Amino acid sequence: MSFELSIEFFPPQTDEGMAKLRATRAELACLNPAFFSVTYGAGGSTRERTFAAVMAINDAGATAAPHLSCIGSTREGISALLNAYREKDITRIVALRGDLPSGMADAGEFRYANELVEFIRAQTGDYFHIDVAAYPEWHPQARTPQDDLNNFKRKIDAGANGAITQYFYSIEAFENFVAAARKAGINVPIVPGIMPIVGFAKLARFSDACGAEIPRWMRKKFESYGDDTASIRAFGLDVVTELCERLLKSGVPGLHFYCMNQSALTLEICRRLNIERIAQT
Repeated sequence: MSFELSIEFFPPQTDEGMAKLRATRAELACLNPAFFSVTYGAGGSTRERTFAAVMAINDAGATAAPHLSCIGSTREGISALLNAYREKDITRIVALRGDLPSGMADAGEFRYANELVEFIRAQTGDYFHIDVAAYPEWHPQARTPQDDLNNFKRKIDAGANGAITQYFYSIEAFENFVAAARKAGINVPIVPGIMPIVGFAKLARFSDACGAEIPRWMRKKFESYGDDTASIRAFGLDVVTELCERLLKSGVPGLHFYCMNQSALTLEICRRLNIERIAQT
């Protein structure tokens, strides 16, 4: 089975941030990632900045995969973006439902990610490789695990080529999700999302909001370190490295790192995993 490493950025808000993104991408190039993805703000709020970041990656000779969310968007607007990316030889898209920005009432012309996938296929055929999101611990707005699995299957049936998961720290959750997906007839590659741990307080807030479970033993261990940032960083590196080791042994088709526009932790985890060697095999 082929292995694909990928790395996610968010679009910077300033020229200084864009310069940092370029430097970070250059530092991560040694990992030979299959692509760098760039997120897309709620309701398309970062449309121009996402496009600029994608172009910066593309101009550097790397493969860029823009995120494209449909909530708050029109068919005309999505079509224009697809055409712009095709003109720049971008061939990979991460298609998402997305969220409405606070205060915006109009959901636009799309309601769900499967509708976006269907639209991309109708507009561009098989030109784009389309990845979609998957949730090993279920989307926080899903009524039941089965509803969430059904939603995932609709995206695949609409024409998605693969999936990237929300980050998680329970390998059992990921394995159970993949088993359920295979039983439901979903046979595309499902790549686990990996979140390096920079600090615990911020991670805990974000995880509570997006539905990613931090196991109790991890929480207690992090809490015991208080403000000892060095111990938090060291423990976080050990936890995420071990998770990745177990995932690689299980034969996952790749790893997708949410690097938060920083290179140090992702590079260290991949160094421990000998990712450079794995990515080239």
